[in-house]
Amino acid sequence: MLKTAVCDLFGIKHPVIQGGMAHLGTAELVSAVSNAGGLGIIGTGFYEPDWVRDQIRRTREQTNNPFGINIQLRSPHIEPVTRIILEEKVAIVTTGAGDPAKYMPEFKQAGMKVIPVVASVSAAKHMQELGADAVVAEGMESAGHIGETTTMALVPQVVNSVQIPVIAAGGIADGRGLVAALALGARGVQIGTRFACSEESVAHPSYKEKVLEAHDHSTVITGRTTRLPLRSLKNSLTEQFLALEEGGATPEELNLFGQGRMYLGLIEGDIDDGSLLAGQIAGLIKEIKPVKVIIEEIIAEAEAIIADLRKQTGG
Repeated sequence: MLKTAVCDLFGIKHPVIQGGMAHLGTAELVSAVSNAGGLGIIGTGFYEPDWVRDQIRRTREQTNNPFGINIQLRSPHIEPVTRIILEEKVAIVTTGAGDPAKYMPEFKQAGMKVIPVVASVSAAKHMQELGADAVVAEGMESAGHIGETTTMALVPQVVNSVQIPVIAAGGIADGRGLVAALALGARGVQIGTRFACSEESVAHPSYKEKVLEAHDHSTVITGRTTRLPLRSLKNSLTEQFLALEEGGATPEELNLFGQGRMYLGLIEGDIDDGSLLAGQIAGLIKEIKPVKVIIEEIIAEAEAIIADLRKQTGG
């Protein structure tokens, strides 16, 4: 059985972690991933504290396996949300969109495992110094807010720079991606877009269908001028956003224009004017499947590839 240090760290069967996707990382998906042997992650996004507490308790009702929670450090509710996470004694927290230094001492004192998402070697080193238990090295192929380095280039550099386990993210949706990540030195993978198109995902059917129709050039990056570049599927919204950027709109104007668009696209299913977050790997996804099947297929394919490589190399 394919087992790595990440499995031991989190107490899970498979080295597969679900990305903490805002709007989509709900109890339904989180519990399904954890029940299938991976690590489900609640995505708090900008949600209010009561919603976060409800999701934690609903997840506990649906799984007895380990799960975690992702906090967006730019959230206007970050302070009360961190209070709730501590009160509810969530064992694992991933962080994004900022520096978790302010919260790290309390998290560590509470015995929580903290796994920041990073997009650079310098950030990974800083997180290790803060006491992070692992880092997610996320390449620019991923959905949502991205860095500037590809997964293939970023992961081995991060692996070489820290002593804690590294989890690869960005452009991974099957067993081939898992094996590639392991070859680069990662000890597990974080997967988002593939799980967004699972049966258990609360994403709108129209969004899922749009992902299934995607090809290798279906995504685009917007918001470069805001210093918060975002990858999503091309649609009317991205065309308008890029036109505003080219026209010299200020970051404030662009942020105002983009408010509420993720919920509109992912949950309400407005495929024209909503933000349809998806990674470049979307072109590989052609079928909606149960989470359990997705994870089983990823692991089976990875194990078969590793076995075949051993045969080819006489191992």
